[in-house]
Amino acid sequence: MMDESVSITQIVQRLKGTNLHSQLEKQAKECLHKPEIKLETLKDDVRRLLKASGWERKLQNAVYRELHILPPPGHPRAPPEHTKEPLAYMRKTQVNWEKRILKSLNSMCTELGIPLARKRPVAEQKELTNKWNEMGTDEPDLSKFRPVYAPKDFIEVLVGLKNPNNERSEDLTVRSHWGLIQVSLNVRDILQMVSLPFFISLPSIFLMSRHKELVSEQDSAAAQQYSRQGCPTGLRAQLWSLILNTTNDPEDITHYEQLKARVIHHDLLVDNLIYKDVKLTASNDDYYFVFEDYLYQVLLCFSRDTAVLEHFNYNCATPPKSCIQSKSGSEQCAVVYPPNGVIPFHGFSMYVAPLCFLYNEPSKLYSVFREMYIRYFFRLHSISSHPSGIVSLCLQFERLLQTHLPQLFYHLREIGAQPLRIAFKWIVRAFSGYLSTDQLLLLWDRILGYDSLEIVAVLATAVFVFRAENLMEVTSLASAEAVLADLSTLKVMPLLQIFLFATSV
Repeated sequence: MMDESVSITQIVQRLKGTNLHSQLEKQAKECLHKPEIKLETLKDDVRRLLKASGWERKLQNAVYRELHILPPPGHPRAPPEHTKEPLAYMRKTQVNWEKRILKSLNSMCTELGIPLARKRPVAEQKELTNKWNEMGTDEPDLSKFRPVYAPKDFIEVLVGLKNPNNERSEDLTVRSHWGLIQVSLNVRDILQMVSLPFFISLPSIFLMSRHKELVSEQDSAAAQQYSRQGCPTGLRAQLWSLILNTTNDPEDITHYEQLKARVIHHDLLVDNLIYKDVKLTASNDDYYFVFEDYLYQVLLCFSRDTAVLEHFNYNCATPPKSCIQSKSGSEQCAVVYPPNGVIPFHGFSMYVAPLCFLYNEPSKLYSVFREMYIRYFFRLHSISSHPSGIVSLCLQFERLLQTHLPQLFYHLREIGAQPLRIAFKWIVRAFSGYLSTDQLLLLWDRILGYDSLEIVAVLATAVFVFRAENLMEVTSLASAEAVLADLSTLKVMPLLQIFLFATSV
């Protein structure tokens, strides 16, 4: 249970100096000049006016947002890194993985003779400004660039995770050795997962009549509760913005324009990685190729946004640093690179692509994506013991499948088709690019509603359950992958209901 006094202090400190804080101060001062304000009831009168004008609700939503991202307070004498990740071997593996990624990036920089960052010539700045909305038509030569890493590289790191204090694996069952993840974490078992209401497919009549009220009331907590049942298509964009407490105020638009200016003024090596990733993924997707320009705009701005560094306060990862000056190897020239601290990998652009169906204003699309990333998506490529972290999701998937269909799991393992090697690409992308967009958005409704990525592991298990009969007949990894190659026709909620029924009998 979070210590209330500690969390209140943290939240107050985080909100001080924000635009909301200055606006509240301004509104409170303006209230003092109103005739209905009495000196003897000053505090209550000001609070009443702030509530009537909607500012109290904005403050409540901001506090609610902070409660979602703040890590629980650790022991007062514990070092900060222990609070972010209590397991030392997880921290060590994450550090080694970061070094490997940075080495790959620097090697590419050296091989190609391209600087990590450079100021664009004036002519190039003008050209980019003119084609900002049509960047997909004239991208640089990408033939020499390669992704810094892909999910297949990442899974090998996770497979190698070992707890040095648990070498003999006394607490691991024989069956748990069937899987690839050989660490012991406290993930939900089959009975606990079945008890969760992830599987409700339709809102109740009461909730259906409430969705317009929720938008007008601007209550983040109520909107989040509602999205557990799935959001109406026409109101999903508004409800998600409300849950995430993202706005498109003048300050947000100005921030986006400032990031755009940074893109135009400076060229980064990671820009080419972004171009390459979009070309390899979203541009070849029947659902998302039309959003190619939006993806470039959002991701290029994202790479320059130092506000993203905030999530390293509760992420066990650390932002990479590199030398962008000529003083190679000097500590003094080492800076966070890229400025947001996130090196894109193969498939990264697919975290943005589905959001393009909801938001056609680039600044709004950007705000929602950034908040989705710093709440959820970073956990899919960071090594930690968090319940929504990639390690826990992989372990949860393996345990659910082993518990429910041990024969299938054993069969696939014996033919060299470990289930996680097939499901990992779905999990690391939260199924983006694999489900049809309408079904993916239903899945992401629940991620937001339950503030958890666990449903991704549940759905991955349900897919195997649904295709179990065909999978029992395959004799190789290639044939197993063929059975599960196309998920675009699957219906998320019926699939989860089938899984619920199958595990209840």
